[in-house]
Amino acid sequence: MSDGLVRWDPLREMVTLREAVDRLMAESFVRPGSAFPFLGVEGPAVDMYQSKDEVVVKAAIPGVKPEDIDIQVTGDILTIKGELKDEEKIEEGNYLRKERRYGQFCREFSLPIQVSADKAKAEFEHGVLTLHLPKAEAVKPKSITVKAK
Repeated sequence: MSDGLVRWDPLREMVTLREAVDRLMAESFVRPGSAFPFLGVEGPAVDMYQSKDEVVVKAAIPGVKPEDIDIQVTGDILTIKGELKDEEKIEEGNYLRKERRYGQFCREFSLPIQVSADKAKAEFEHGVLTLHLPKAEAVKPKSITVKAK
């Protein structure tokens, strides 16, 4: 019969050095240069999908003015660059908390298919950039009619 007491074993409570370092790295550091460290990426979070006729890219870029966004397509690489500018200067007083990040960002993506960059459209609404990249004619499916002899 047990009286509810458990023998203390100091080795059971020790954490390995590797576990301690892993925990320290996971909890303490933010990658330098990241404008969006809470997302774990170097730039805005992006959704990309393709339909029959186009590739659509949506990027969350709150606080950025459309004129501060640069979009380029080079071959099969899409590049979205921009800058989050800190427009408010505090002349008197001290910050109690300053968590928002400012500075330049850049994301590059491999496009899944060749697109016609000259026919692309970009829209920016409520902090979301939406790119419509039409597929190149060369990669669109073509129907071939079969004739009987």
